[in-house]
Amino acid sequence: MRHYLFILLLSLFTIPLGYAQTGLTVGPPRIYFVADAGQNQTQYVDVTNPSKDYPLDLAVSFEDWAYSAIGDNVLSPKGSLKTSCADWLTVSEPFFSLKPGETKRLQLQMSVPANKSYSDALPVHTTMLFVTQLNPRVSEEREGANIRLAVRSGIKVYQRFNGRSRADLEISNLEYHSVDSIGQYLELSFDTKGNTWMEGQLRTEFLNQDTGNRYKVDDIQFYSLPGDQRKQYILLPKELTAGNYLATTMLFYGEDNDVKIAEIEFDYVPKT
Repeated sequence: MRHYLFILLLSLFTIPLGYAQTGLTVGPPRIYFVADAGQNQTQYVDVTNPSKDYPLDLAVSFEDWAYSAIGDNVLSPKGSLKTSCADWLTVSEPFFSLKPGETKRLQLQMSVPANKSYSDALPVHTTMLFVTQLNPRVSEEREGANIRLAVRSGIKVYQRFNGRSRADLEISNLEYHSVDSIGQYLELSFDTKGNTWMEGQLRTEFLNQDTGNRYKVDDIQFYSLPGDQRKQYILLPKELTAGNYLATTMLFYGEDNDVKIAEIEFDYVPKT
């Protein structure tokens, strides 16, 4: 008896995933609509088949999503979240095929219902657009089972109303932790107080107050939505030496590159 193993490769934000020359690229990674009640607006999605020898049969679908407390994407069925705008969207070709190397541009139209208006409680609506491969490719045979590989790639869709964009956040806590099973790290908590989606950078510096030496870690990109309560974890640099430290965290965000700063002192002893 022949068995089939079906594997779905999931890609968010147009990260092309592939195996055995199966792949899919969808862009841009995020689409933003700014439209009021009763208005229509059109954006475009480009879908590419990077394969040199395999055609793709594809379908477009929508799911809802939200951020977890640590910034991961949590998916939900279409229309299940109060922030959903999935039912406001139509796509020019819900089903289509791409030849090897071919790119197709889809029209994505949003029609904001006439009874929807801005509210502080629900200033932003979102959904996730997925492009899914319908013709899985047989990769190879292992122990009598054919492995069939398919790809699904997703992009985020955002909607807000005109003239009310206000980006703001507040740092609520900064703590130092030393956990044997994890290591030593900082835990930064912040709340998104504004009424629009937010993109920013977290920058952290460590000052050894005994020696004057400074240490930095790579900046961390973050995204959040209104009302999000978030935690960000920052591992201490491996090159830190023992001493009394002042750690400074800076959150840069918004079009004007606003900044919020928090500091904490702690004594650091390297784990051996």
